[in-house]
Amino acid sequence: MSRLTRREIQAAGTRDVIVEAAGRLFAADGYVRTTIDQIAAESGVAVQTVYNSVGNKAALLSAVLDRAAAGPGAHAGVLDFMRERTRQAADFDALITVLADWFVEVHPRTAGINAVIARAAAVDDTASQLERDRGQQRLRRYEEAAAAARARGGLSSGMSDAEGAAAIWSLGHPQVYRALVQDAGWSVAAYREWIAGALAAALA
Repeated sequence: MSRLTRREIQAAGTRDVIVEAAGRLFAADGYVRTTIDQIAAESGVAVQTVYNSVGNKAALLSAVLDRAAAGPGAHAGVLDFMRERTRQAADFDALITVLADWFVEVHPRTAGINAVIARAAAVDDTASQLERDRGQQRLRRYEEAAAAARARGGLSSGMSDAEGAAAIWSLGHPQVYRALVQDAGWSVAAYREWIAGALAAALA
């Protein structure tokens, strides 16, 4: 693997600063009210640098979600490290643990930006499209998890990988977490126990 050049390292650092600033502004003022000019000022860069480093406002919203999902200091994208965790799951029970632990890990980190996206989607077409696209992206990716469950003895009822993915997608949806933990007042531990049991029953 070749080393990153100093320019590439600087570019990555600039991008991180911009995405972090966008996340703060989206959380404080909402997606619709936040402007690229404000994000540039908050980041200490020129407006064109925002476009060059990340893209338009929708791209910034997507990048904020990616950053929240991966977590602070992540050195790989979600897809890469979840594939590795899945590979290391020795059996069906271990895979269910990987999935349940992931939902408990990711939902608290992404709850804020997902709420921003949901509010924006109600009034902004680009945010609405982003919400739909990210939902479909998760659904497609969960087919890998469903296939992994099958390889470890799951999906024995005749459920297809696509149907297994739909079960994971539905049970692990951010809105389900929000409804149970934030709205209904469940503890995270109670949510963890519920989703592990629900996933095991659905994918067995």
